[in-house]
Amino acid sequence: MRGIGRLTPAMILPKATRLTPEQLSEVTVIVTEFGCKIQQIVGAVRTIYAIVGDERDELMINRLEGLAYIDRIDRIQSPFKLMDKRSDLATHRITMGGVTLGEELLVIAGACTIDPKNPNYFYETAAAVKEAGANALRGGVWKPRTNPYSFQGDVKSLDILMEASRRTGLPVDTEVMEEAHIKLALDAGVHTLQVGARNALNYSLLRAIGKAIAERDNAVLLKRSIHMGPLSEFISAAEYIAAFGNPNVILCPRGTTPTLDGYRNHPDESITPLLKEKTWAPVVVDPSHSVGKAAYVPAAALAAIAYGADGLCIEAHVEPTKGIGDDPKQALTPEVLAETIAQAKQLWAMRRVKKKN
Repeated sequence: MRGIGRLTPAMILPKATRLTPEQLSEVTVIVTEFGCKIQQIVGAVRTIYAIVGDERDELMINRLEGLAYIDRIDRIQSPFKLMDKRSDLATHRITMGGVTLGEELLVIAGACTIDPKNPNYFYETAAAVKEAGANALRGGVWKPRTNPYSFQGDVKSLDILMEASRRTGLPVDTEVMEEAHIKLALDAGVHTLQVGARNALNYSLLRAIGKAIAERDNAVLLKRSIHMGPLSEFISAAEYIAAFGNPNVILCPRGTTPTLDGYRNHPDESITPLLKEKTWAPVVVDPSHSVGKAAYVPAAALAAIAYGADGLCIEAHVEPTKGIGDDPKQALTPEVLAETIAQAKQLWAMRRVKKKN
């Protein structure tokens, strides 16, 4: 593992926004003497430098703090060092589709599953969700299915997804389920890799994604595990990705088990303020998978905004009854999507005004 390892890392904060190559070389020489390594974490405002290894040697810390260009060394006592609200990534901002999360409402919308036999449905859906006010396009290329005989997706759908992106100018989000998918998606030009609820604790996959995007500006939409677990587990999963140098990780509550009678899952948008007490990471809620029925999605989406979400990830289809996967039961029509986005923006604006006051 090239990223932050099993021991608590210390964070080196330079006085400038980043170290010069010469300064980084000097710092690297010092930590190497003590059996440690340096991992650069590039934020939007500044770069911080994690000491990977057993950084508890006070002599090493003293030597580093003695360098004229070092501001301080931080050691956060938290299970997640980078995603912690107190870390120096707290000012980091993630941008998608021209929207800076936390400053404007982000809406990702599109089909659950791209039908490779009927690409026009997805092209029409993409155009419709853009017209409805969405900032990014979602579309399932590969699909996890409980039933092994159900449609599992098709790599041919990746071409359809990217063609829709070219036609609309919207960045795209799609789920990857294994390491081979990561390279295919990135090579095709996918902006945001989605980690689904069934893989949210697949640490091998999280590491692989972290490595793959370390030198890129891609983002990751990390869904909460399908099994109800502590929030620290959710945030720590994000840490696995960010530890390799790219902190563009978005947390996505999407409902958990056990299910609530009448809903597909147990809606969990209410955890948003609890997450924000612990981490700086933006929260984009998926109401579609939470409730699993189109009629309930608008209310669930507005509830997510009321709880403080930075965005929404909504399933939509130009003709839901002709969709595949989950679309027939939980995708919104373009008209309902447009109305939901408009109402969500109104609620977002009200919330922002209240926050300022």
